Amino acid sequence: MSAVEKLTNVQLELLKLFPYNLPEKQLVEIKDILAKYFAQSATKEMDRLWEENNWDAETMENWTKEHLRK
Repeated sequence: MSAVEKLTNVQLELLKLFPYNLPEKQLVEIKDILAKYFAQSATKEMDRLWEENNWDAETMENWTKEHLRK
């Protein structure tokens, strides 16, 4: 298996976009953009799950009282 086959589609796409060295400031900005994108995606999915499952503040309170470790 080659190194290219081990990369994700996102990694491959980013490699195509940046064939040169970026200044540190631009790297930080890109990391921030990606972090915000994935945070938004996670938030949307959680909102969907809350709506779909009719979760509320009481649900969260119950979760804090659960003992999941054995």
